[in-house]
Amino acid sequence: MGSDGNDHKSNINLDKSDGINNQLTSIETNYATPNTVSINQQYHNQNNKVRDGWLSKLKRSLVNTSHHFSSGLMRLFSSTKIDNHLFDQIETQLLMADVGFETTKKILDSLITYVDHNKIKNTDALYSKLRADMTAILSLVNKPLVIENKKPFIILMVGVNGAGKTTTIGKIAHQYQVEKKSVMLAAGDTFRAAAVEQLQAWGELNNIPVVAQHTGADSASVIFDSIQSAKARGIDVLIADTSGRLQNNVSLMEELKKIVRVMKKIDIEAPHEVMLTIDAGTGQNAVQQALLFNKTIKITGITLTKLDGTAKGGVIFAIADQFKIPIRYISIGERISDLRAFNSNIFVEAIFSL
Repeated sequence: MGSDGNDHKSNINLDKSDGINNQLTSIETNYATPNTVSINQQYHNQNNKVRDGWLSKLKRSLVNTSHHFSSGLMRLFSSTKIDNHLFDQIETQLLMADVGFETTKKILDSLITYVDHNKIKNTDALYSKLRADMTAILSLVNKPLVIENKKPFIILMVGVNGAGKTTTIGKIAHQYQVEKKSVMLAAGDTFRAAAVEQLQAWGELNNIPVVAQHTGADSASVIFDSIQSAKARGIDVLIADTSGRLQNNVSLMEELKKIVRVMKKIDIEAPHEVMLTIDAGTGQNAVQQALLFNKTIKITGITLTKLDGTAKGGVIFAIADQFKIPIRYISIGERISDLRAFNSNIFVEAIFSL
């Protein structure tokens, strides 16, 4: 859109099939001097509003965790002296946030080396180094899930009871629908009638087909049927639920291996994603969950739920540091919009905010 040098008013009409046109069908811009208005800038501004809105919400939800990182650490770094006492206090704050012993030790070793090699006397520089090191830990697992050119792309959801696995499935399914992908759900949690009903409720809410059998049915059989159905119908994404299980329950963990073997009878590459759902409120137990699930069935992605209200959100650093498994999503509430793709920079900004 341009100006002819005489007009001081420009109208832009956008076809409803383009980009953000469902929300914006026309833009009327007034300006005092001949100029042009960049549509790219408008998109940029809108994206910034979305980002800032999510950041604000994340800050509010992570207030208990950020207490250790922001007010707790900032209080320490207000001191002008860098000594062993300061490092001891940093260690305490990180452990209280459930960063974990091994990861905390790694961070402290890095800080001490940085101070010794660079003769650092300024606590501001040390604080910046701490934040940079913690950002680096999460940046290694900042890998959004990409749906490859497979029909269907099969996501196998696993996790312990109460982690929010089934709810996460519903939220992810909705997001794929928004992206114009066809979705099917497999009710592989056959131990609990409530789990099947919950998944079916999500299906009805979003008009998504759900493959289910009776309570107590063989989970592998349900998922096998769902893959066949998804292939026949040309479905883009199939998300398979499984029964919640404690990571130390050998028989139930073996069932996961059986499910994978059955899936491979139809598609040798299936599942294309094995996503572990972890409740952040479980703290260091979440590390054990990741360890044993990954040992049983290779985990390719993690969704961290229930970050709102917990002071143990620092466990995300322990999980990222020890396993290097991509963190696909984080959840901070019950609403569909409370599940978002993980962004390490925004997360660190949120927990270090005052």
